[in-house]
Amino acid sequence: MYFTAEASGSMADMEKWPEIEKAAAEKRRELVLQGPAVDRRVSSHGGLAASIYSLTLLNYLEVSRCQSLTEIHGDIRHLTSLQSLILCRNKLASIPDVIGNLRSLRVLDLSVNDLSVLPEGIIQLKELNCLNVSCNSLEVLPEGLSQCTKLSTLNISRNRIAGFPADFFSESLDLLSTLVASDNCIEELSGDIQKLAALKVLDLSCNKLREIPSDLSDCPKLKEINFKGNKLNDKRLEKMVNGCQTKSILDYLRGKGKGRQGEDRGDADGGRNADKRKKQQQRKKKEKATDEQDEVEELNRMVVRVLHVSDAAAALTVKVTAEVKDVRPYLVCCVVRGMNLKPGNSLKRFLMAQTKLHDDVCGKRTTATIATHDVQLLKGPLVYDVKPPTQLKIVPLGRKEMTAVELIRLLHLEAEELRKQKKRQNVTGLHKYLQLLQGKSLYPCLVDAEGHVISFPPITNSEKTKIKKTTKELFLEVTSSTSLQTCKDIMDALIVKMAELNKFTAEHREEAGSDGEGDGPPEPASGSETSSELIIQQVRTVDQDGNLKVVYPSKTDLSKDISNLTVIW
Repeated sequence: MYFTAEASGSMADMEKWPEIEKAAAEKRRELVLQGPAVDRRVSSHGGLAASIYSLTLLNYLEVSRCQSLTEIHGDIRHLTSLQSLILCRNKLASIPDVIGNLRSLRVLDLSVNDLSVLPEGIIQLKELNCLNVSCNSLEVLPEGLSQCTKLSTLNISRNRIAGFPADFFSESLDLLSTLVASDNCIEELSGDIQKLAALKVLDLSCNKLREIPSDLSDCPKLKEINFKGNKLNDKRLEKMVNGCQTKSILDYLRGKGKGRQGEDRGDADGGRNADKRKKQQQRKKKEKATDEQDEVEELNRMVVRVLHVSDAAAALTVKVTAEVKDVRPYLVCCVVRGMNLKPGNSLKRFLMAQTKLHDDVCGKRTTATIATHDVQLLKGPLVYDVKPPTQLKIVPLGRKEMTAVELIRLLHLEAEELRKQKKRQNVTGLHKYLQLLQGKSLYPCLVDAEGHVISFPPITNSEKTKIKKTTKELFLEVTSSTSLQTCKDIMDALIVKMAELNKFTAEHREEAGSDGEGDGPPEPASGSETSSELIIQQVRTVDQDGNLKVVYPSKTDLSKDISNLTVIW
């Protein structure tokens, strides 16, 4: 669970850094410090409290949105368990070289600071998977970055970088799949970029490039390139990069490379000709060998784009009352856009997938429960609370409004009737979850700003916020009495399944309403609805005082090694 300080308080309270004390006492693995209250404390102390560096169990540390934070103390070297270090949106002018001691570090985010140079210690981070240093004042990257052999994503956009280190385009970086270097001063791109065998996304827009090397076409997995905003010598190519698809540009570059080889053959000796022909043959063989693999990868590729909570003016928040602690304490939520439920059986497939998740990873709802809502029908902010069964009123799916007592009694009667009719012990539907509430004097519920109960886990959610084919934004909720990580894992699984279903829908181009559930005559799915990309908007869960409990997804979520899933932060 995250613990953060955002609520206002007296200076005496702030002097104590209670969130650090609590993290130490409870042996927490994650700590978030952000916002105005922390900023004031940092300003009065001249930096972070030294006690933060004694939290050696931390594997996730975030210190962000603190304009008074200009440096990080060298004692950070003691946090050797850190896997994610997020120091974004501060005013950091330097990072200590001892950051190289954090040998377990996988994610390092130093974006939106005042850095003019990166510490040499970065090259010692052998486990580093994601490095984000965008929106700083960097002019060079450290030599030896190719030693970070597990690097998969590098974002150096919006700096003053004039070029890449001499050793950067190396076969050592055989896992680097995303390179974003837009809005810099890069004047030349080496043909050695072809050595980045895993490169899929390359963004060099708004730089000072005059040429694009034909060798770029030899990157076997390259799927997305962006060179817009560069004044290229080849005006035809410049026109293409401003409007054409990646494949067309790569084909053009490949043709230019072959053309130059043809000119060289007229002037070179036989030995050189033979070498070039051999090279061509090897290239064709390589292309043929990877074509089938690339085709499969492209067909299966799913994209999830995460929007930070600070980038949404009216982001939903969920307040959690203290009373849920003894009933069903854990909750994570998010908003999903881009899920196309209109065509064919897409809505039915989604509901069946949710049922399957309930039966499998949710342990028939004993481990956790999923609920989905139409965002357009929600009135925020939301409150996760508990109510006595006689006072909890809800309009259950497909039924009229009733109290929880009436609903449970009705479900018990239906279960008995089913047993008699079918002459068996097992029951189906909601009836099989009734035992999960036995002995409970209070029931958990999610309540909207108008006081309506929209969710009653683990039994049902409300007809008022029911998703339909026309639903464009979904609010997802996962609750559990087991652990917060359980909620996150199940939400991860749900989003991956949604991405799979959305891709299936986009590829099969079913007609809207073809399963008879539509509100009108079938309509062909529009071009805008065939994209399989999902947008995940973070949702903050806070306590009664407004202190952050958890935000989902965080940088440590959706991080499992799923080869065909690309998560863009």
